Parts: sequence; structure tokens; C-alpha cells
Amino acid sequence: MGPITVRMMNEKDVAAIAEIDTRVLGSRRQDYWTMKMQCEHARSPVPALVAEADGHVVGFIMGAASGWEYGVPATIGWVDTLGVHPEYQGQGVASLLAQELVAHMKKVGVSKVYTLVNWRNGDMLRFFDKLGFTQGDMINLELDI
Repeated sequence: MGPITVRMMNEKDVAAIAEIDTRVLGSRRQDYWTMKMQCEHARSPVPALVAEADGHVVGFIMGAASGWEYGVPATIGWVDTLGVHPEYQGQGVASLLAQELVAHMKKVGVSKVYTLVNWRNGDMLRFFDKLGFTQGDMINLELDI
């Protein structure tokens, strides 16, 4: 395996991202990723990123800087979506992507980053803990209808 590099995501990456998503979650969502990528480019000054190894996309991360949501200051960032090809998991790809995303967030004035993680997903909780994330003051509320 060659070195992992990180670059800004572009529309040509949709198929590779959809493939990673399929391998991780088990369902193909090409149209979803096409739409999500179009929205990401218009949504925030923070770029979506991909990780490459040997010229192939092996991971991706999407996030945003706030500033237009009601009551949320512009200094807040969000990690929205993170995916790594199963063959590259556990090799630092996700950490590299997250560190790059946070660096981009700092450049646009973000001082605090949020994300949502399922309490039952120990791997993701440990991952974000290693990055320095802690339990915040906000809680997630749900209503089954």
C-alpha cells in the first residue's frame, strides 16, 4: 500500500464513495451520494475530503461550518459523514481525514466541532475519543411516529 493522501472531494469521486458506502452499510445509494455532494459544495466553506491510496479513493469525510442555523454560532463545525473502505479501516485513514477536516474548519473560524454517534457503536465512540471529542452539553431527542 502506498502513502495515504488527502484532497478535496470532487464530482468524479461519487462512484468510489458510493462503493465504500455499499461495502460498509450494505446498500447501494449512488443517487443519494450524487445529491449529497451537490449540496455539500453549496452548503459550507469547509470542503468535503477524500483519502487516496495508489490513486484510489479509500475514505471520505464531509462536514460543515455553521452560521445560518437558528441559534447556532458561526464558530461551530459539524462532522457529518465519515466512511473508510473496509480494507483500509484501522490504518489511520479516518484519523487523517478528520484531522484535515478540522484544520479546514479552523481556517474559517470554527472553534468547536460536533458530531452525532450512536451510543451502541463502541468503535466510533473510541475513534472520536482518540481524536479528543468529549460528551457535549447537547442531547439528541427522538420521537417515533
